[in-house]
Amino acid sequence: MFRKKKDIFFMTLEEMADIIYETVDRFATAVNGDLPDVASFAKEMKEFEHKGDKYTHVILTELNKTFITPIEREDIMELIKKLDDVLDGIEACASRFEMYQITKADPFIRKFGECLLRSAQEIKSAIYLLTQKKLLAMQPHCVKINELENEGDDLMRQGIKHLFLNVKDPIELIKHKEIYERLEETTDSCEDVANTLQSIIMRNS
Repeated sequence: MFRKKKDIFFMTLEEMADIIYETVDRFATAVNGDLPDVASFAKEMKEFEHKGDKYTHVILTELNKTFITPIEREDIMELIKKLDDVLDGIEACASRFEMYQITKADPFIRKFGECLLRSAQEIKSAIYLLTQKKLLAMQPHCVKINELENEGDDLMRQGIKHLFLNVKDPIELIKHKEIYERLEETTDSCEDVANTLQSIIMRNS
């Protein structure tokens, strides 16, 4: 018996979700230890981001030549863009470690890494449900991503408060403040993915 070939759009979205999880897992692991070689860390994150760009390109190319798509074309386009934003955010954070020569992550950065890793897992679970057309089952994952974004907001506020209370060197303060803000923006990007998925649920259920 022949297995039905998986739709190119759904297959590529799964690959994108996989690469997001892999990237964030690597990021979270790296910031949990010392980062003596920040240049190679930033380069590795850049390579992950390039893989994501390739999947985005595949989707856009296929949209240009495919008449019938498994869900609305606009939804596919919006979803791949929002997924790509998550990868861009992680890469931008990693590049700051190199630019500012930050070789040790503080507890707030480590907590951000954990928060983003849980968000990436929820994104991956939701995307795999989408490709199985189990739309309503995606809802709890979207809710969880929204909760994790709120966690990111709290982390940024606590982190910045801690910086102004404890860090005397203004340059160090500015460096860490920007990294917290970039990490929080990446949790926002995860929430944008969840919001896009919720729009798909509403339109197709």
